[in-house]
Amino acid sequence: MASQLFPVAALLMGSALLLVAGGIHGLLLPIRGAIEGFSTTELGLIGTGWAVGFVLGCLIVPRIVRRVGHVRAYGVMASIAGVVILINLLIISPWAWIGLRAFSGFCFAGAQMIVESWLNERATRENRGTIFSVYQMVNFAASTAGQLLLATAPAEGFFFFVLGAIFYSLAILPSALSTAQTPRPLKTTKLDLRSLFRNSPVSAVGCFLIGLVNGAFGTLGAVYGQKIGLPTAVIAFFMSAAVLGGAITQVPLGKLSDKIDRRLVLIGVAVAAILMSLVIAFVQPTEPIAIIVMIAIFGGMIYPMYGLTVAHANDYAAPDDFVKVASGLLLMSGFGTMIGPIVGALAMEHLGPAGLFTFFTVIHVLLIAYTAYRMSRRPAPKDVPRDAFQSVPPLKNATPETIAMDPRAEETKPAPVASPAPAAPADAPR
Repeated sequence: MASQLFPVAALLMGSALLLVAGGIHGLLLPIRGAIEGFSTTELGLIGTGWAVGFVLGCLIVPRIVRRVGHVRAYGVMASIAGVVILINLLIISPWAWIGLRAFSGFCFAGAQMIVESWLNERATRENRGTIFSVYQMVNFAASTAGQLLLATAPAEGFFFFVLGAIFYSLAILPSALSTAQTPRPLKTTKLDLRSLFRNSPVSAVGCFLIGLVNGAFGTLGAVYGQKIGLPTAVIAFFMSAAVLGGAITQVPLGKLSDKIDRRLVLIGVAVAAILMSLVIAFVQPTEPIAIIVMIAIFGGMIYPMYGLTVAHANDYAAPDDFVKVASGLLLMSGFGTMIGPIVGALAMEHLGPAGLFTFFTVIHVLLIAYTAYRMSRRPAPKDVPRDAFQSVPPLKNATPETIAMDPRAEETKPAPVASPAPAAPADAPR
């Protein structure tokens, strides 16, 4: 394995440094904003700003790279992200932070897409799976490390803003010093709603609803912890526990979905998420160990959902359409991520901290209802060849280039055998 990873070690290091900075930046803002007296709605809008910037970055950065090249574009993105976190320190205002967070989302998406494009170029059919898996592990560890760094000192003051800027600056070095040939142009993403719904309505609607939940929790989870009286160190473990829970459960749930209808697994996971949301909303635990364990279980339910929906859509996608379908679903989830923090914040404003998990309960009920409705319209056919489930990175950090790195993007499905039976009508999607 070492021989396969050595040629991309510098790029993996750059991605790790970027994710450490992103982990610090993403958790610091809601914690520090709450300390500064920002309202819950304002904190939710900061999360919406990130999502808007991130989606725009996925759409616009490929054009920038074509004009100035990968190395220059990456340096610009990481540099601006470092400047933005320092401006967050200089201008402590909710509306300024909302706009700045959009800039950081844009730059973060662009920088990560460029690293992923480079990795994708260096990968071969033989080592693609290894590189993709290691890349996911490196990013998970780096993002978690960035969040856990907030447990080492108080969030007040300038320390973590400067530390985040340092990591953004360090992230430039590996690509700037790399002698590797620059990769092909970045992937562009187009949203074809009609095609997405025709392929899999459950996946299209599901990704939007999952984006609502993931966007709200990623932004407001720290705010919830602060409002129930958790210290900053515990909040850092609290947020990391959710991601860790998702990492642990993703593969077992995916393997289960290989054996039965993936929609059944999605419903089961959503039911478990509802039960845990209700427990947290009504019990309102404040003891650190109890709430961390509950959040780890909750994260173990919500974070694998995106991978399940992508796998379900891929089961029915045409040969060679994996990148197109998965990229469209990524944008659907991005739209949900824009809206989720706003609605979640309003729920907390009106219902208190428990309103966040009440919001999650409502969204998961809608997900179950729609999935069950689609299952009643068309049962899963038993003669469709299905690819084995493959884990996906956290939704918040996924870009079109992440999808292009996925080994499934290089695989060609066997074409269906011709049959005299009439084809299914276009208006009867699965």
